[in-house]
Amino acid sequence: MAKRIASILALLCAMVTLADESDAPPSQLSELLGKDADPAFARAIEPREFSFPADHGPHPDFRNEWWYVTGNLDDEDGQRFGFELTLFRFSLTPTVAASDSAWRTNQLYIAHLAVTDADGERFFVAQRYSRGSVGLAGAEAEPFRVWIDDWFIQSRSADRWNLRAADEQFGIELELTPLKAPILNGIDGLSKKSAQRGNASYYYSITRLQTEGRLRIGERDYRVSGFSWLDREWSTSALAADQAGWDWYALQLDDNSELMFYELRKTDGRRDAASAGTFINADGTALHLNTDEVEIDVIDTWTSPNGGTYPSRWLMRVPRLGLDLTVTPILDDQELFTTVRYWEGAVDVVGDHDGNKVTGRGYVELTGYAE
Repeated sequence: MAKRIASILALLCAMVTLADESDAPPSQLSELLGKDADPAFARAIEPREFSFPADHGPHPDFRNEWWYVTGNLDDEDGQRFGFELTLFRFSLTPTVAASDSAWRTNQLYIAHLAVTDADGERFFVAQRYSRGSVGLAGAEAEPFRVWIDDWFIQSRSADRWNLRAADEQFGIELELTPLKAPILNGIDGLSKKSAQRGNASYYYSITRLQTEGRLRIGERDYRVSGFSWLDREWSTSALAADQAGWDWYALQLDDNSELMFYELRKTDGRRDAASAGTFINADGTALHLNTDEVEIDVIDTWTSPNGGTYPSRWLMRVPRLGLDLTVTPILDDQELFTTVRYWEGAVDVVGDHDGNKVTGRGYVELTGYAE
């Protein structure tokens, strides 16, 4: 994720013109996302008290933040789709310099929208970006809303969320109902990404949201339903110098349990000791998983026609929980070409949980495999 953020910020910094040249953002990514970030930015150092719905909203004291929704849907005829809608907020500087211009801002926003049409073997991607001023983009806590132009994630009521985003080729308009309360990842919501102090995020998820609505491809509308997953993080950190990227797994099993795990990869290919995850029981209680409790073996790969090879099928085991799962993409090519290349796609799950057969669906994100 951090490599993706770095590339996104590079583009945005090049495209956004601030009110005067003295406020121009750093020209080198290392200046912007390296360990030497402006000390005036807040950092995730120790656990904090989370409060909802306030924490659904923005945390502008931190440099990076995102609202990340993925889901698996079916139409009335059983046609299968996956979707991703992500909105990112970035601060170029900790504060905004005084100015008479309403256009001046230190806040930048970018959004990614992707839809997988499994039966049609098609994958669609679009993105938008904007400065966070004059109403073009922004985030608010109560009522919760984050938006770029007419793309948004917002709360309709205390127990309803709405998503809307559309490109010329495709779009989504969905209503989400949380079936479980937010769970805190890491240790009480503090998710450490390396051994370096402050290289961490505040991280929570809503792992099962009933989803209904409309999905459009071309001129055709589909009435769809299924389940979604919300991931929320904010921080001022990036990958450590010896980390190349990560693999993120978000799996929803048919026994009403969920598994999240992020595997941080070092530049030499080994797993970083900061890798960790969360298992969520059917009753909504969460269990933190250390790196040595989750085993992952890659059993297939996919080579992009544009270069770069990604893992493409996995065996995941959590012996402590009796989990033994096979995870398979519903379409090999779910590679996004936005401001940076990465793979993020819908997957199927089959296996065993504590001696019982389970199936499931989910999403996997793979970063750092292709430039």
